[in-house]
Amino acid sequence: MTLHAGIVGLPNVGKSTLFNAITQAGAEAANYPFCTIDPNVGMVEVPDSRLKKLAEMVHPKKIVSATVEFVDIAGLVRGASKGEGLGNKFLSHIREVDAIVHVVRCFEDENVIHVEGNVNPKRDIETIDLELVLADMESVEKRADRSSKLLKTGDKKTQSEVALLERLKEVFNQGKGARFLTYTDEERAILKGFSLLTLKPVLYVANVSENGLSTAADNPYVQQVMAIAAEEGAEAVVVCAQIEAEIAELEEDEKQGFLQDLGLEESGLDHLIRVAFHLLGLMTFFTAGPIEVKAWTIHQSTKAPQAAGVIHTDFEHGFIRAEVVAYNDFVANNGLNGAKDKGLVRLEGKEYIMRDGDIVHFRFNV
Repeated sequence: MTLHAGIVGLPNVGKSTLFNAITQAGAEAANYPFCTIDPNVGMVEVPDSRLKKLAEMVHPKKIVSATVEFVDIAGLVRGASKGEGLGNKFLSHIREVDAIVHVVRCFEDENVIHVEGNVNPKRDIETIDLELVLADMESVEKRADRSSKLLKTGDKKTQSEVALLERLKEVFNQGKGARFLTYTDEERAILKGFSLLTLKPVLYVANVSENGLSTAADNPYVQQVMAIAAEEGAEAVVVCAQIEAEIAELEEDEKQGFLQDLGLEESGLDHLIRVAFHLLGLMTFFTAGPIEVKAWTIHQSTKAPQAAGVIHTDFEHGFIRAEVVAYNDFVANNGLNGAKDKGLVRLEGKEYIMRDGDIVHFRFNV
């Protein structure tokens, strides 16, 4: 399972520079609107120090990290929902991702054009949010027209759908997205067929200048972004895309020295990637052996058989039980044998709910 995150924002806010830093994929970054037309796609590993520790203990031939796929989507402009700029193409690309990474410009630079003429994070966020709401409103109204015609049949599912569509139209009329509503399990099942843009979780990225990291807390633009994120219950991080692009080109030992000089424990991108990974309620379990140590991605509350199915469908179909040890117990007792001697290795059945950091050996029969 790989999380697909779409990097969005107005033109010239630093999306492609951030994408280059994340993936080192060399996407073109230039100072003019619509530099990115077709989306660039790059895969990046999720930073996890536990993998390195497990590898030191197990000595595998290969180490495999969990991954996030980032998609650098064309810059949006006012009127995109009506086809302005590259609006229709932009919106179709957003529909395909799991989460939105919304990059917001939080720095002044007269040499970098702003499509609205000046820097104003609140307005910029509202511009994109409104276009997403308008696009969702159009699709919901079309669906509501079709569903209303079916009401005469008395079908309960149709009645539930029409009621949900009315709730959505009401919140859209307030200028808010679908994620601001709460839903029943039945409504969530119906929503899966809607592909709503405003239902996707959002991570705000406040992009500051090269000398703006140390003063980010006092930056009024950053404060605007953080306030909006807090109001929405969304996540927000501060990065300098330009510095992160420079860090990404360094060797690992040079990178650590550079971060120390900046007074940072980790790069902004490492933090961003982790937050993006957890944005959808994902977590990691491990398999560890002489062939490979690997991080596997699952949703929180996943049961053991379904986790086994992430490795191979045969594992889920023929699941017998899971041999499980917590990461901390594995490390504290010098590996699997030491954990077994202490009685810390458990045999779990089909109802076991996986925990983040579980090290697992699945027993199955095909």
